[in-house]
Amino acid sequence: MRLAERVTDIGTETAFEAAARARALEATGREVIHLEIGEPDFDTPANVREAAKRALDEGWTHYGPPLGLPQLREAIAADATERKGFQVDPAQVVVTPGAKPIMFYALLALAEPGSEVIYPDPGFPIYESMARFAGATPVPIPLREENGFRMDTDELRSLLTDRTRLIIFNSPHNPTGSMLTAEDLQAVAEMVTARDITVLADEIYGRIVYDGKHHSICALNGLPDRTIMLDGFSKTWAMTGWRLGYAVLPKELVAPFSRLIINSVSCTSSHSQLAALEALTGPQDDVAAMVEEFRARRDLVVDGLNAIPGIRCLQPQGAFYVFPNVAGTGLTGAQLADRFLNEAGVSVLAGTAFGTVGKDHIRISYANSRPNLSRALDLMAGVLAGSAGSPESAVPAPA
Repeated sequence: MRLAERVTDIGTETAFEAAARARALEATGREVIHLEIGEPDFDTPANVREAAKRALDEGWTHYGPPLGLPQLREAIAADATERKGFQVDPAQVVVTPGAKPIMFYALLALAEPGSEVIYPDPGFPIYESMARFAGATPVPIPLREENGFRMDTDELRSLLTDRTRLIIFNSPHNPTGSMLTAEDLQAVAEMVTARDITVLADEIYGRIVYDGKHHSICALNGLPDRTIMLDGFSKTWAMTGWRLGYAVLPKELVAPFSRLIINSVSCTSSHSQLAALEALTGPQDDVAAMVEEFRARRDLVVDGLNAIPGIRCLQPQGAFYVFPNVAGTGLTGAQLADRFLNEAGVSVLAGTAFGTVGKDHIRISYANSRPNLSRALDLMAGVLAGSAGSPESAVPAPA
């Protein structure tokens, strides 16, 4: 079969490939601690599950409006207005099956051959992959450890050209857990308002913050008209399998997004949206408890990694990842990730899964129990000490 060149060139999300390798190892009888996938290990809150059950029993099993149920769009608008600090019209909210379609639709609507898209390196790999698929030239903005893995706004300014159509950033950030400051965002705002540039602000981890305050660029004067604000339910309410994302759009992008939704997925499942409505408007105790548990895990992992000779790890401000520098071990991130999996039964990601800047890094997701994280730290330290012990002794991650 003769495939289109754009399909053969499209990238992927390496975390799923690493998880598949880990599962293949498990199939041989080995036990593996999974620290590769960015997925909360908590159950979706009970009140959210019950709302979905009620919706199914009440017959919410048919096609819904392409842009989302009105009651959910209104709730998202009210939440964003209160929490993110800018006035949101429900007519500018779109709901999609997961947050990735928001990225894809943004790039299909704005990027084309001859245009450029600036994206973070390291960063979520789909940014670069989808920009290239849309025909644009991806332009990485390096996020360096010495700058706390934040964008250097002077360097960003130097990358802007007349071909720049979109700037993508993610705060709190995957894979490093860094956050942009209010001053960073103000500098970005001044750049894009001086040019015809749109921002894709990926705020999917905006509620998982430990230190400081999450700032949305949309709160700055004039930026809601230039910003696609992406968010969703997967991370905050442990709803990854429900596939629920949303965006707040500039008015002129609502109609193009609607056409893209109709042409690709038709709509998002209605019973899932009613579960999302309960997640957003119901009790938030489970969310608060999850964030506090992530904070405890973060501290455990950061302290444990910094105690291992050859590894240094900055403390993330949000999300649930660390991005330690492993250059002191004499191995690249990819080499060390392979050793951790094969010798210790600990599955992590090479930093290069997120871009070239990550060559000397690995990414660890601490969305796993504290006992498993402690065991993984011991096993990883053992690999570097030359005494990993029996891989079969690794504790399995909870189902």
